[in-house]
Amino acid sequence: MNRLFVAYKPSGIGSNLFLSKLKRKYGTKKAGFTGTLDPFAKGVLVIGMGSHTKLFRFLNKTPKTYKATLWLGAKSDSLDTEMIKSVEFLDEFDADVVKKTVKSLEGELEYEPPIFSAKRINGQRAYDLARAGKEVKLNKINSTIYETKWISYCHPFVTFEATVSEGTYIRSLGRIIANRLGVKDGSLSALERLNEGQFIYEDEKALDIKKSLNIPQNYYNGDSDNLKYGRVLALEDLDIKNDGYYWLDNGDNISIINIEDKKVKYELGRIYIC
Repeated sequence: MNRLFVAYKPSGIGSNLFLSKLKRKYGTKKAGFTGTLDPFAKGVLVIGMGSHTKLFRFLNKTPKTYKATLWLGAKSDSLDTEMIKSVEFLDEFDADVVKKTVKSLEGELEYEPPIFSAKRINGQRAYDLARAGKEVKLNKINSTIYETKWISYCHPFVTFEATVSEGTYIRSLGRIIANRLGVKDGSLSALERLNEGQFIYEDEKALDIKKSLNIPQNYYNGDSDNLKYGRVLALEDLDIKNDGYYWLDNGDNISIINIEDKKVKYELGRIYIC
């Protein structure tokens, strides 16, 4: 089965286990997803089945938008409610101050990722080291926070949305909000991914691949049999001759090519779309 669609992962289940359920549902053995969500989080997962798993790196899946609820004063090593150690009772903040603090995240942001993350340290995942009680020191990372939106503030819970670059840790954004409010600790009580780029959840309906790619379409003007049988393509037979990745429309399938140093190579052969 070749299929590309958006699924909605509930909280309380890991992405891999959720994928195994989808494999059984659709009767396929080969499938994958983009952008792992851990068990605590829920929301959008782009799923590819069959040959469509090869398309992930060419999909228009950034920026991503998340909705999160921050629990001010809750201390947790995982920065969520899975490992709450203590809760500090705080005086209520002025709502306008909270709004401005959420808004202050926008722009380029340098920060420390959570120690319970998939970052590797000498070949080991940070979360494995953290769970083993070992010291975890991670280098700061940079993310682009394109937009934040304050949703509500019901003390001590702050709900907000953030549209961010790929690889952003929303738990860390919650910690930063807490710190900027003068609160030492803050952990997420809820986290939901609303979209990955253009992709939103629509009852697992099949996506139109030709409208899902983040690379431009090129046009081949040579013998159509060359495309049909995967033969070498000449640069002069293409409309666009600049270096880069492009997709070619072959009717019931597409090909992805790479132009480099005036040479044309197939990055992906025929990917059937129906």
